[in-house]
Amino acid sequence: MKRIADPYRDLDMIDSRAPRFNQATIGGVAVVAVTTGWWWLLAVLAGQLLIGLTLGRRFCLPCLVYFELVQPRFGEGRLEDARPPRFANLVGAVFLAAATAAYAAGFELVGLILGGLVAGLALLAALTGFCTGCEAYKLGSAILGRPFVACPLPPRPERRLTDPA
Repeated sequence: MKRIADPYRDLDMIDSRAPRFNQATIGGVAVVAVTTGWWWLLAVLAGQLLIGLTLGRRFCLPCLVYFELVQPRFGEGRLEDARPPRFANLVGAVFLAAATAAYAAGFELVGLILGGLVAGLALLAALTGFCTGCEAYKLGSAILGRPFVACPLPPRPERRLTDPA
């Protein structure tokens, strides 16, 4: 499979399916955490998001699974600007860290609410494609007077009828 964008070097863009895979992972694990009371899973999720944001996609476990196992089998999806999903990951990490701190401090209801909120919004994004954090990024850009304009993405090569599928 030929990629247009290298997932580990072309950081200004991302395969549009990658954030949805990450959201499904975050949402699924967060559901397990809040339903079982294993709040330490929320800390693991927050840590994974922060590691991915600071050290790059190569160190994010859901990213590695997507780019090394899923994408080679199904192909690269539509490319999109990576800034909104990156902001959504930051917001998710903050909420997951706050949920972890709440659980650790004995405020289980607050931790449950924050962890449940992350789980619900992540699963909503994975299932529908509507990413609350991404939309917040775009809205925040407009409020700050810098309307969101997607970075220029490389054009997809045209397929010819004679090209192999």
